Amino acid sequence: MSNILYKNRFLIARRVTQISIMLLYIIANIFGIKILIGNLSSSLLLGLIPLSDPFVVLQMIFAGAVLSIDIIIGALIITTFYFIVGGRVFCSWVCPVNMITDLSNYTRRKLGFDKIQKKQPASRNIRYWAIALTMIISYLLGVGAFEFISPIGMVQRGIIFGLGFGLATIVVIFLFDLFVLKNGWCGHICPLGGFYSIVGKFGLVRVEHNADKCTLCMKCKTICPENQVLFMIGKESKQVLSGECTNCARCIEVCDDDALNFSIKKFYEENMK
Repeated sequence: MSNILYKNRFLIARRVTQISIMLLYIIANIFGIKILIGNLSSSLLLGLIPLSDPFVVLQMIFAGAVLSIDIIIGALIITTFYFIVGGRVFCSWVCPVNMITDLSNYTRRKLGFDKIQKKQPASRNIRYWAIALTMIISYLLGVGAFEFISPIGMVQRGIIFGLGFGLATIVVIFLFDLFVLKNGWCGHICPLGGFYSIVGKFGLVRVEHNADKCTLCMKCKTICPENQVLFMIGKESKQVLSGECTNCARCIEVCDDDALNFSIKKFYEENMK
């Protein structure tokens, strides 16, 4: 039992974090206990600290909105946090949609769909084009374009206020990732994930590969939602420097060789290469 818990320690920590954040929003809405109020786009922590999604703020800027000082401060706080730990930590440790896509990918592996579909039929760069399109539409319409159709917002509102349309969103994302495209939403389409991958390029917390310990079992690449970032497996000892890494740590957990672990970004070695 203890071995199972250890092998899933980061997964458990992620689920505790994701569920706890949703619970804090729920108890604020139902019981009025205002530890964390609002939503993932804009929140207030302990009634004092503003927290704003910088991607939402960027849309507002393109839409021509006049921003209040607390929104700007909130965006700076969140951006600074993700600059330090890695932007796509949001995707694997905070975003509720991640629980849906992880379940879909687990089901996909169990059903053997990965063995049938050897090559992904879509580019991961779609998410970056989606960022540009979001900003263009926000500018043209004068509103935050992605916020009107964001599955993240729909799922979160469904969890906090009652499923409703949020349930349909959950089902659609699950089936899309299961039958149409592996890691389809989070890994290919979501502009918010693309935005945080740009921020995450500067993050300090990195997964590091030790080639001397690696036995090329490839369990890490099988389970990784962004396995292109593990290009060094079997080749060299190197940190994962791509901002597309979500720091979900599943690769670390499945590695029986202890060849993968978290480390702090090595600026000197990176600059020397």
